Amino acid sequence: MNKKEVILSVRDLVIQFILRGRKLTPIRKISMDFYKGECVAIVGESGSGKSVFAKSFLGMTDKNGYIASGSILFDGKDIAKYKKEKEWLTIRGKKIAMVFQDPMTSLNPLKIVGEQIAEVLRQHKNLDYAAAKKEALEILHKVGINEPERRFKQYPHEFSGGMRQRVVIAIAIACNPDILVCDEPTTALDVTIQAQILGLIRQIQKETGITVIYITHDLGVVANVADRVAVMYAGEVVEHGMCGDIFFNPQHPYTWALLSSLPQLGVKDEPLYSIDGVPPNLFMEIKGDAFAPRNPKALNIDFEEAPPYFQVGESHYAKTWLLDPRAPKVAPPEAIKRLAAKEEWEVLYA
Repeated sequence: MNKKEVILSVRDLVIQFILRGRKLTPIRKISMDFYKGECVAIVGESGSGKSVFAKSFLGMTDKNGYIASGSILFDGKDIAKYKKEKEWLTIRGKKIAMVFQDPMTSLNPLKIVGEQIAEVLRQHKNLDYAAAKKEALEILHKVGINEPERRFKQYPHEFSGGMRQRVVIAIAIACNPDILVCDEPTTALDVTIQAQILGLIRQIQKETGITVIYITHDLGVVANVADRVAVMYAGEVVEHGMCGDIFFNPQHPYTWALLSSLPQLGVKDEPLYSIDGVPPNLFMEIKGDAFAPRNPKALNIDFEEAPPYFQVGESHYAKTWLLDPRAPKVAPPEAIKRLAAKEEWEVLYA
């Protein structure tokens, strides 16, 4: 992996929000590289900071939020220093684009679909209306929408949920961006349509060489699409590695808990595993390992000192004291043992 070209490099990123006069820190010193042409999945519970992290790449942090420190290097510039909307518009939609989870709220209900695609092309490529329309029709066809001439003139409410999401993808890829961020792109869709949308994004990635960043809590989706996985908890990346590393050789107790919660790995007539407790209060300073209060196998040091990253394999790292040579040997849960034995791999694709 280290031989690939780094397209986006995040270093010690801290993002904070001001809420009712108090500081909340949803992103806590994340460092991570993204490579050209790869598909990275960022996974974790709701509130773990996944979307906040990804939106910072496009300058879409909420108005009461800001980058407190750290850098985001892209295209030879530190875009974390961008303050003006004019600066972000040189990147957003043109070089880094985003697909949101609810296509109905992503589209303007008062504009025909074709014009919404053409508008992006006219703004970023300076095309006239005729050229923009011609290209928009080609993009509609590319994302699998039949009869593009007829569909061009229709409104979003005349499309099904899956078709609307295809339109949102069409808008996102219209300017051939270098990076496509997909924030839970299949959440609002049924299972059959989910598979079609995931297949479409994968096909676009292979054809264009675009870097895709998935934001998801669905590890079944991850197994289908990702080359590499980053597991987030309480604003930190606690484990990252190739997809096979995370599924077959997970090391962080939080990754164990997420995988054990998969319905596919449940045992008949036994209750489905759930993670006890709640995530930490991000208004407060977190001492030690953020997951320690919810971790039944936590060590004493987990409550006192934050662990460093330990290298597990060539591109596999985990932030847990269990990997320290001095730590006692702690066995993973049974569901993780089954996955490690590759007995359940096919089930993940169900």
